[in-house]
Amino acid sequence: MNRIDVELRSWLGLLVVLGPVLLVAMDGSVLFVAMPAITDALSPSADESLWILDSYGFAVGSLLIAFGAVCDRYGRRRLLIFGAAMFGLGSVGAAFATSPELLIAFRVLMGVAGATLLPSALAVLGTLFTDPRRRAQAIGVFAATFAAGFAIGPIVAGQLLSRLWWGSVLLINVPVVVAFLVLAPILLGEVRATGPGRIDVASVVTSATGLLTVMYSVKHAAAQGFSTSSMIVGLTGVALLGWFGRRQSRIDNPLIDFALFRNPVFAIAIVTGFLPLAAWSATAYLAATYLQSVLGTAIADAALLAVPGALVLTVVAVLTPAVVARIGRSAALITAHFTIAIGLSLLLATSTGGGVGWYIAATAVAGIGYGISFSVVADIAVAAVPAERAGSAAALAETGNELGNALGIALFGSLAAVVFRLDGPDLAPTLGETLHLPDLAAVIVDDARGAFVSGLHAVAATAAILHGVLGAVSLRVLGTAGGSESARRRPAAIRS
Repeated sequence: MNRIDVELRSWLGLLVVLGPVLLVAMDGSVLFVAMPAITDALSPSADESLWILDSYGFAVGSLLIAFGAVCDRYGRRRLLIFGAAMFGLGSVGAAFATSPELLIAFRVLMGVAGATLLPSALAVLGTLFTDPRRRAQAIGVFAATFAAGFAIGPIVAGQLLSRLWWGSVLLINVPVVVAFLVLAPILLGEVRATGPGRIDVASVVTSATGLLTVMYSVKHAAAQGFSTSSMIVGLTGVALLGWFGRRQSRIDNPLIDFALFRNPVFAIAIVTGFLPLAAWSATAYLAATYLQSVLGTAIADAALLAVPGALVLTVVAVLTPAVVARIGRSAALITAHFTIAIGLSLLLATSTGGGVGWYIAATAVAGIGYGISFSVVADIAVAAVPAERAGSAAALAETGNELGNALGIALFGSLAAVVFRLDGPDLAPTLGETLHLPDLAAVIVDDARGAFVSGLHAVAATAAILHGVLGAVSLRVLGTAGGSESARRRPAAIRS
């Protein structure tokens, strides 16, 4: 094939890969708006509701590292096709679940499948685009698609729920999966590491088990408070992860190359992959509840109010590679944290009497930082390593994203719940359950809504402070001059 044919095939291959990427990202947020409808249909307990929201992200986050190594050694296209098929089956099962337990089980299956898709999809870009400039453009489109998936999930869900039942938000995955399974064998070639060696089974098991048990312990403590059993489980997970980390420096084919973290740009970028997703997932979920349960906004209208922020986020993610080429990765990372902090601070102006304008402004300003963070983290992850290790590096970056998405609701959500219990009428653990109680006096309803807004403010303020602190640390450690130099010396700077 001539050069034009090869380039066209590469971009068509990217287009095919973006389908599963969009779905995996959307399914991390699509249930935020759907939870009231799911609650009415399946009547989950408060704990089951958290698991319905968290189980998908927990499964993805705990298995990304393991599947990143698998895709490097046994073939990325093979894992993509297998993962897409499982994702489709899990979506159908979840859409028709008749109990909270079944929905949680199928969401876990979708999470396992998603963990196979993300590292494989991002690693494929390194083989589709060998030219560094084209690869950076492709990664920017990939990052924009992933970011857009998180952002438009609630929007799509809101439009569907205004017309159809709650399972429709999951069935939209099926046609995209079918199209991918038809086109992927035609447009994507198989690639694996040239000298893969053996997969260290002990590392795979300990990384997945350690992450899962730590996340379970945090989630259990957030929902039910500290207990001896949850602390033992959490400490066991920490010990497993510690053993896993030490083992990676002693084996020939580690799942994670911890030497990458010696570079401050890479290290801060990985943290940047975690914190923005944690803040975004928590505030998106709480804001959806605020719009519907506090301000009384209809589902479809609440979804439309998220459009400006989603557009800003997506456009910024697309444009970030070009901006980074001028100002450098370091400056981009610093900008991301400060703009997110400013955007989150705007949520403090919301109240029980109104705040739609402040909500739109907050999502738009924070969307600038979110778009930058998604794009820069993905770029660094792939550029930092040789092609045969791209899957593992991509998995590390995406693990930060997914852990942020999962733990954001568990950690920040627990903060909001504590504030609600302290400031509210103390009749039920959540605003939704309180408002469903019979014969509530108007003063109690106002008290409950005010307590929820106080919880939203506490989360927004805490997340804004954390981003401000990380931005200040990034400014002190990285500076802007070093960032521009690292942008000019792309992979070499990261590997130093």
